[in-house]
Amino acid sequence: MSRKTSPRKLTAAESRSDRDGAPVRGSICVSCLAGLLVASGAAALVYQILWIKQLALIVGVDVYAVTTGVSAFFAGLALGGLLLGRRADRMKRPLRLYAWLEVCVAVAGLAMTLALSHTAPLFASLEQKSSALAWSLVFLMVAIGPFLMGGTLPAIVRSLQLAPDRIGSGGGWMYASNTSGAIVGALLASFVFIPAFGIHGSALAAAGLGLFAAAGGFLLDRRVSNQPESEPHSGSSALLKSSAIAIPFYAVAGGLALGYEVVWSQTVVQFMSTRSYAFSVMLATYLAGLAIGAALYSRRADRVRDAWGMFGVLIAAAGMVALVEITMLGPWLGNLQSSADRLVFDLTESRLAGMCARFAIAAIYFVLVPTILLGAAFPAALRLIVDARHVGRGIGKVVAWNTLGGIAGTAITGFALVPRFGLVRTLSILAVIAAILGLLAALRGATGRSPSRWVAVAVAVITAGAAVLTPTDRLASLLADTRGGGTMVFYKEGESGTVAVIEQLAGQKAFRRLFIQGVSNTGDSLPSLRYMRLQALLPLIIHNGEPRSALVIGLGTGITSGALLRFPALEQRVVAELLPEVRDATSSFEGNYGAASNPGLDIRLRDGRRELLSSEQSYDLITLEPPPPSAAGVANLYSTDFYELARARLQPEGILAQWLPLPTQNDEDTRSLVRSFLDVFPHASLWSTELHEMLLVGSMAPVNLQVPRIVDRFSQPEVASALSEVGIDSAAALMATWITDRAGLEAYAGDALPVTDDRPRIEYADWVRHDELQRVLPNLIMLRSNPPLLGASADFEAAVTEDRQRLLLFYQAALNGSAGHRELWARDLNRVLRGDGDNAYYRWFGGTDR
Repeated sequence: MSRKTSPRKLTAAESRSDRDGAPVRGSICVSCLAGLLVASGAAALVYQILWIKQLALIVGVDVYAVTTGVSAFFAGLALGGLLLGRRADRMKRPLRLYAWLEVCVAVAGLAMTLALSHTAPLFASLEQKSSALAWSLVFLMVAIGPFLMGGTLPAIVRSLQLAPDRIGSGGGWMYASNTSGAIVGALLASFVFIPAFGIHGSALAAAGLGLFAAAGGFLLDRRVSNQPESEPHSGSSALLKSSAIAIPFYAVAGGLALGYEVVWSQTVVQFMSTRSYAFSVMLATYLAGLAIGAALYSRRADRVRDAWGMFGVLIAAAGMVALVEITMLGPWLGNLQSSADRLVFDLTESRLAGMCARFAIAAIYFVLVPTILLGAAFPAALRLIVDARHVGRGIGKVVAWNTLGGIAGTAITGFALVPRFGLVRTLSILAVIAAILGLLAALRGATGRSPSRWVAVAVAVITAGAAVLTPTDRLASLLADTRGGGTMVFYKEGESGTVAVIEQLAGQKAFRRLFIQGVSNTGDSLPSLRYMRLQALLPLIIHNGEPRSALVIGLGTGITSGALLRFPALEQRVVAELLPEVRDATSSFEGNYGAASNPGLDIRLRDGRRELLSSEQSYDLITLEPPPPSAAGVANLYSTDFYELARARLQPEGILAQWLPLPTQNDEDTRSLVRSFLDVFPHASLWSTELHEMLLVGSMAPVNLQVPRIVDRFSQPEVASALSEVGIDSAAALMATWITDRAGLEAYAGDALPVTDDRPRIEYADWVRHDELQRVLPNLIMLRSNPPLLGASADFEAAVTEDRQRLLLFYQAALNGSAGHRELWARDLNRVLRGDGDNAYYRWFGGTDR
């Protein structure tokens, strides 16, 4: 807030600083200018989040797609800053330029959001002819809006007409305001706009923010349009020389900052979640650090005598702190997160609020202090680079070169350093480079009485010590310790993420679990073997025709894909897997029949949706085992839009089988998932593959359960062996897993709204309740109907009934056990085992088998 001034209007040359450090120029309300940048910064971040999500639907969710989206956004900002910053210097009314830029951003933002939602088929078609042309198309589409955004900050700062001794404070204050708006946008996008309005509605909301800023710009422009311009301030040759040297320094600093972010994105996630909320909290914390640092340092930026020395110390210290935080990392962080979670949950009774507190603790620990230091480096850089005669050009140049450095830093760190050296060593390399950069800057500016030289040396020594002393396996060992213990069997940090396999115990039974980005995905325990083998074999066995081809989306442990090898009639088995590290980890699991190395499987390292978009090949079966639907970016494999795409790749009698986990989302969200499926497939059924999992089977033609054909397929030795190992020892037992048909599913889904590409509601749903299995499983079991068997003998129907009653009794026992009724659990499980004591699945829970 600016303090009151005398009634006389100040001249442009009388810029000064108020008590909070904000510059005051003439009769312009500087707080109003800051407010405009808050609004435009919020709109920009909303657009960025929306476009990257849309880009994932076009080119896939792999690391290259995300990098392309971020690079396109930043490249647009950089070019806009350079060109439009120069334009701002030539404008007598830069606020009018700002206002028109915001209008254009709003129009372009809406147009690009709408266009991107229809670009996927065009991209797939162009890629078949020219990959460069296809990628250039989406790059340019994403870059147009940011190009216009790049001119807004230079235009606002130019309107302040800052004196030479106010460049650092004025520019830093406006940068802090713009970044504060970005924080608001990051949180609004995930917590308000997308859940409430969807993708297109969020674009409208962002456009509204931008138009609000435009209106404010026009009003302020009218207020000052009749005021005389101040005379251009004189520059100095010393500043020009300093600028030529400082620009590459700050470009490297931008590369380091984005390099840290790449490392943090893989490091922090094992202390957070793969939910979009977690990423938003981390992004908001990152931006908050930049805003706080810029705001704090802008107060004294123009009073610092050794500008070079302070700039160097800030850059070096950021790297040192980021590395030392890894050195000091331990189980205590998880304990602190749990305490924060409990405290906030007790206060709010909101599971989501508690989890966000958990996320915030991790984000603050890893990200906040280094980014405060990096944020403070912005006004420090302005002091060294920006000439008062060409403020717009100077601000644009600073932003542009820092941004271009960030693009290079992202690519080098993600695609070269992390795969070659791992996360800890990569962070050490970045911190050492920062220390060298900071030391060079401090030596350039240090005088005999300046302490910056010695501070930079001390920072460099500490950084070198931390780089040497921090174990390279720090993150791997901590992952095993914080995930219930166990032995690390496989661990790899790659450009796409961190993948680990940990061997653990369930009672006396050993099994291995797959962790992707620190989050458990699945394993090879017997219950997991059961549902994953059924994921492949059940739809093949009930198929009306003679299935010859199958596509599995998601390799994971390789168990579902390996089960395809047990069905002799298949001639083509294709697997789409996003992460190469997952393929490398697959050989660590039992029960997948050597899927990763078997020549009978065609493993394609590609996003599943992109596989369907880029190939016109059709399949008799498409079966999916993606991560849980609430994970960020996974909703695009559970949406009606995806099912329509998959339907187009099915043979006339083809089947799509969708994994439906039960405890990973709330009952109301499961209903939305079912509704999405029903809206595309006229023929649908639900099967129970395991206590915690079910299977949706959909097709365009009716699936007739012809018992003779089912028995014949089940009786194939390889099929019978694979299923009997997981407790399905007969065709009757397989039919006993039937739950309901479309009528039952319609009753369950009711009026639930579907998940769509525009409304990825499951990704932004409320946090799952602890006891959700107790709610959703009974609701689904109540839908049960008799399977519509054709050609079944009386003995076969009796066997189905018996096996089904036993399975339901087992589910009842499990629900009692999870509710804490141990006596009821033991009583019912003993009844199950007395009826089928040789069943491997029941014996596993009873403690009498592996």
